[in-house]
Amino acid sequence: MIRVITVDREYGSGAQEISAKLAERLGWKLWDQLLTNEIARQMECDCRAVEEREERRDSFQYRLFKSFMRGSFEGTLNAPRLKMVDAECIRQVAQQVVTDAAKEGNSVIVGRGSAYYLRDRPDAFHVFIYAPLAEKVRRLQEMGKNEREALELVETVDRDRAAYIRHYFGHEWPNRSLFHLMVNSSVGDEAVLNAILQGIQAFEKQPVATASKHT
Repeated sequence: MIRVITVDREYGSGAQEISAKLAERLGWKLWDQLLTNEIARQMECDCRAVEEREERRDSFQYRLFKSFMRGSFEGTLNAPRLKMVDAECIRQVAQQVVTDAAKEGNSVIVGRGSAYYLRDRPDAFHVFIYAPLAEKVRRLQEMGKNEREALELVETVDRDRAAYIRHYFGHEWPNRSLFHLMVNSSVGDEAVLNAILQGIQAFEKQPVATASKHT
């Protein structure tokens, strides 16, 4: 039986709202903002610091600085109490939070590499939500972005996510072989929800030996 649903997504595809509706319909816990909050709690930092760095790589300049600090005398002295809120530290904490959420079960987990961390769990169902450019721009404009801002965000956020997945998991984004279902959100949120639920039902009806494999 499926106890965990991961939702990866293109920026602006409406996956955040769809995931919230999915969790509500199932009566499951939604790990989206909650996941960011828990990462921030464990790292003892502000949520905004996590939001600015999760699902993206640190800049080249920052990586050089971090390397210098780790190798410097001052960095060695401060290492025990130095809390670096950077992409790698956030990724490490995110992996643990995602893993714990999966063990808890009845969880809808949005992004943060969750499909990759949980790819070998037979009780996890992995979804990717995408949309045409015009649909993504329309959704972002409904959220208050102007057309120029929407276009820039669609390009830059997804580019950062692709670089993140390539760097930490060695896959091109999205890795189609990883997902049980990829769905275009331009068909409407309700249709996407029904597709996910029907996909899970069909998956659970498969023989155990077959269902444990990603198709």
